[in-house]
Amino acid sequence: MYLFEEPFYFWLLWIIPVMIGSYALVFFWQKRKQGQFADKAFFKKLVPEQSTFKRWVKVVFLALALGLFCIALVNPRIGSKLETVKRKGVDLVFALDVSKSMLAEDIAPNRLEKAKRIISQITNRLAGDRVGLIGYAGSAFPQVPITSDYSSTKNFLNSMNTDMVSSQGTAIADAIELGLTYYDDQEQTKRVMVILSDGEDHGSEVEDQLAKAREKGVEIYTIATGTKKGGPIPIDRSRYNITYKKDRQGKVVITKTDISTLSSIAKSTNGKLIDGKSTKKIVDEFIGILQEMEKTEFESKQYADYKSQFQWFLGFGILFLMIDMMLFEKKTVWLRRLNLFNEKKDDEA
Repeated sequence: MYLFEEPFYFWLLWIIPVMIGSYALVFFWQKRKQGQFADKAFFKKLVPEQSTFKRWVKVVFLALALGLFCIALVNPRIGSKLETVKRKGVDLVFALDVSKSMLAEDIAPNRLEKAKRIISQITNRLAGDRVGLIGYAGSAFPQVPITSDYSSTKNFLNSMNTDMVSSQGTAIADAIELGLTYYDDQEQTKRVMVILSDGEDHGSEVEDQLAKAREKGVEIYTIATGTKKGGPIPIDRSRYNITYKKDRQGKVVITKTDISTLSSIAKSTNGKLIDGKSTKKIVDEFIGILQEMEKTEFESKQYADYKSQFQWFLGFGILFLMIDMMLFEKKTVWLRRLNLFNEKKDDEA
């Protein structure tokens, strides 16, 4: 098992395509200017030792070095052994709404990003609990099964978006049905499900799934994302303009959070609706609820003894950088004798 300690530094990898693109532009600009000065055959006689191939080889080695340095900054860590540990906690399943209405910006930056932050911050404060992750829109789909690996859960969480499901809607019933399969019936653990949604366009089969949840002893808590006032749904964003979703009459659709639906879902399973604009207050309230619950002891397996691997990437990065520095743009004599690139033929021409 591996994890990335500082995944933010992956953004630095954009330097590589920018660098290669810039070099390519300069290279072809130079070629064009050289063509204006003299024809190709005459220019080769003026600078017979210049090697175009080695110029690009140097760029490749420099790009490899920069890529490896970026990965070294991320600091990949590998778990070297699997341990069985005893913990006390609850089995907690997050069901995240990824329908298009979650793109509304009535709360900053938008409903979906707000919900993802809430899940991430709750996960950061867990101790001993196991978590699972579900996404849903017009249908539900599994993301992470019940696990004690919080890092993997957050990695999957960060990648969730509104394009993951083609069918639109808010199939809360499907999410509850899938969530109920996450719990192990042979383990008598405390079972909690958290639904993060604006509650709009919910299906008609919710009551049936809520009855099953009560039978299995699952408490469902709902966290409202969005406001009662609501906001438009952006579907296309350019530099100077934002296009919003419209109805058949051409009017901009305003999506509003259905507080009453979310509240009734939570109350029917002895849960609670948690609402508020402040992420910290929502997280604090939910963590307080978890701390008051009776925790169950269970065994779980997890990777331990994580070791940093950045030194390998740093070492190879330095090696490639040194190779780049030692390579000259002149043609290599022994390589020229091999005539791998038909250099002799070009010279004779």
